[in-house]
Amino acid sequence: MITNTDLEYKGNLYPNHIVKYIRDKDKFYFTTENGVILEVTVVQDRTIRFRYATEHTFPPDFSYAVDPNARRGYNRLEVLETKTEYIIETSKIQVLVDKKSLRTQISDLEGNIINEDELGFHWEENYEHGGNTVKMGKITQHSESYYGMGDKATHSNLKGKRVSNWVTDQYAYGKDQDPLYKAIPFYLGLHGGKSYGIFFDNSFKTHFDFAHERRNTTSFWAEGGEMNYYFFYGPEMYKAVRAYTNLTGAPELPPLWALGFHQSKWSYFPESQVKDIAQKFRDEKIPCDAIYLDIDYMDGFRCFTWDKTKFPEPKRMIAELEKDGFKTVVMIDPGIKIDRDYWVYREALENDYFCKRADGPYMKGKVWPGECNFPDFTNPEVREWWAGLYKEFMVELGVHAVWNDMNEPAVMEVPTKTAPLDTRHNYDGHPCSHRKAHNVYGMQMVRATYEGVKKYVYPKRPMVITRAAYSGTQRFSSTWTGDNVATWEHLWISNVQMQRMSMSGYSFVGCDIGGFAEQPSGELFARWIQLGAFHPFFRVHSSGDHGDQEPWSFGKEITDIVRKFIELRYQLLPYLYTMFWRYTREGKPMLQPIVCYDQEDTQTHFRTDEFIFGEQILVCPVQEPNAKGRRMYIPRGDWYNYWNNDMMEGGKETWIEADIDSIPVFIKAGAIIPKYPVQQYVGEKEIEELVLEVYYTEGAENSTVYEDANDGYSYENGKYSLRNFKFSGKKNELTIQQFKDGSFITSYDTFNIRLLGLPFEISKVTVDNEEVELEEVNFDQDNSIIISKDFTQLRIRGKKELPEEDETGSTNNEDE
Repeated sequence: MITNTDLEYKGNLYPNHIVKYIRDKDKFYFTTENGVILEVTVVQDRTIRFRYATEHTFPPDFSYAVDPNARRGYNRLEVLETKTEYIIETSKIQVLVDKKSLRTQISDLEGNIINEDELGFHWEENYEHGGNTVKMGKITQHSESYYGMGDKATHSNLKGKRVSNWVTDQYAYGKDQDPLYKAIPFYLGLHGGKSYGIFFDNSFKTHFDFAHERRNTTSFWAEGGEMNYYFFYGPEMYKAVRAYTNLTGAPELPPLWALGFHQSKWSYFPESQVKDIAQKFRDEKIPCDAIYLDIDYMDGFRCFTWDKTKFPEPKRMIAELEKDGFKTVVMIDPGIKIDRDYWVYREALENDYFCKRADGPYMKGKVWPGECNFPDFTNPEVREWWAGLYKEFMVELGVHAVWNDMNEPAVMEVPTKTAPLDTRHNYDGHPCSHRKAHNVYGMQMVRATYEGVKKYVYPKRPMVITRAAYSGTQRFSSTWTGDNVATWEHLWISNVQMQRMSMSGYSFVGCDIGGFAEQPSGELFARWIQLGAFHPFFRVHSSGDHGDQEPWSFGKEITDIVRKFIELRYQLLPYLYTMFWRYTREGKPMLQPIVCYDQEDTQTHFRTDEFIFGEQILVCPVQEPNAKGRRMYIPRGDWYNYWNNDMMEGGKETWIEADIDSIPVFIKAGAIIPKYPVQQYVGEKEIEELVLEVYYTEGAENSTVYEDANDGYSYENGKYSLRNFKFSGKKNELTIQQFKDGSFITSYDTFNIRLLGLPFEISKVTVDNEEVELEEVNFDQDNSIIISKDFTQLRIRGKKELPEEDETGSTNNEDE
């Protein structure tokens, strides 16, 4: 217990008692006798900001993470002062501020403690660099679990772990290696069936201890800057993620082709090899929408140039690829080769756009081109210039998307792998050193890239990919998890990383399928494709050092399996596109670990493998060689095995068969899953019919299908099609109601409704309360019905099927 006189302990300083309180609308200021100010801001009913100053002074309030368009406002806000505390109450939570110590406690309105300070805020003078090391200590609640934190390659539940955030080029990283390429200082806590989130918005190197050093304490701290964090109340996990995503932003809808299959390698060159790869996809009838060009397309690795020996006419090549359904994606790195004959270098030099060291010279570092200087992307003038560099690529040559790599920034031949800490940055008018700007450098690079690509591909939508990221980067770009390895362990890591990134507000994420480093076996490649088909960003990429890694590289058996799952991905595009629409509109994670799906079931709290794809598809990858199946946990509810339509009751672990050509996939009972026909690329075929696979249940379930023109911005003006389906099932009857919104007219006029798991024979069909003959709806023996897309209510009645006789002549009827 810290008293008023015990203000320093092991070099740390602590606030003492409150001597001044001021309210300014939604902000509350508490000042202590020793000069600490706590600013509490009610952002929304479930979102509270806590910001601490020492020596009576706040620095300018600035954040790259916070979305300028974040929604704000609350339904109720009251404050009460007692003898010992101040109490701030919204319609969702209550914040207590202790007058004696400035510690805080957050409870729900029933008085259940959600989060509370242990040591609370404390700090230590940083005499080497200036400023403070700022710290926060929280009490670890009984049986509390922790999730989130971006791309950490460790167990999904972070209880007992310590991690750091310092974006780092970690080639061939391993399990538990930290830090990696992302700095996302956001975590979720879960205890007593209630969840919350904390986002520590500080771009210095940050550290988080989840009951690692002391089992009853969770803490986070930064090596500079402010103690500035946001609290998000659930109590459901996805609501806490949604509140965080509202604050830091969600992306706009990508073009539909961006959700197709992409093929990449370091590197495809010359042009003849690129064309051969493209032709092989079409010959093998393996769907693919994009081919990537790594750094070898450039002239001496100079960004925004072409090696005219390897690619003599890039405009013609890109156009020919596009005619065959392929989008061309090119890589751009931040390092600009020091070469006065190189126009990009010359422009940056003339305008003083490069980063400088503390004493004035330009910061130099070796990357692929040799010695380079690095633009200061935290300078808005530099971002505007950088965005303009994409005009030739996007407008004149027809490049479709851009891939930013090495933007940590990665620097070779130095122990730190990055820029010196004394490198200076503009930081949008708040000058600082690389200690503060490092974690946002890649974010601001890809922000500039996004702004340029968006401007020059208009009226189409942009597609951008980044390796490095800080919280909020999801507004600008998709991402992948860096230079992984072709091992079974990395298949496990990739699965955990995708779930963790989604729960960290960054759902448009994928990995290098098959592994970047080393060479996978055919079996490992097939298993990885099976998993990747259920990731938002679906790309094969490899170093190319160890052999080919295309879908046909491992023999006919593996090729057929890979084709099967890529085709499944294309069938599920309307389901995936609807997931993405919900993510952009509501901030709901596109992938959810099963703890998010059912947080009250403690059996889910330490599961790593199973996840929910969207809201109604359960997936569990096979992650070891020679497996004919695996044990997995089925969450509560009824689920249909996708491959044989057998229904399983959840809430238990069970063995699921899954030979090399299968992966455990289950559909939630009552779900309506939309499907397109298999296409070799998005837009190859006009969709003539939407398949709706309806999984029967006794009870109700809601499903949604969102569609638009698949590219462009007409959807912002109401040109979309939103169909909400309500399924209601009884013993001898089911009803599907459709509620429509939007003015977009789909290319198809009919639904092919496939009824799965029906416990009765169909005897009567009514559409909008009018009975129709079964022949009129093309009803067949597989329980498929062709019906107009414009129905508002479909009701199907039946008679109980006669039970089949077993070999003894008895019947299998549980009702008897």
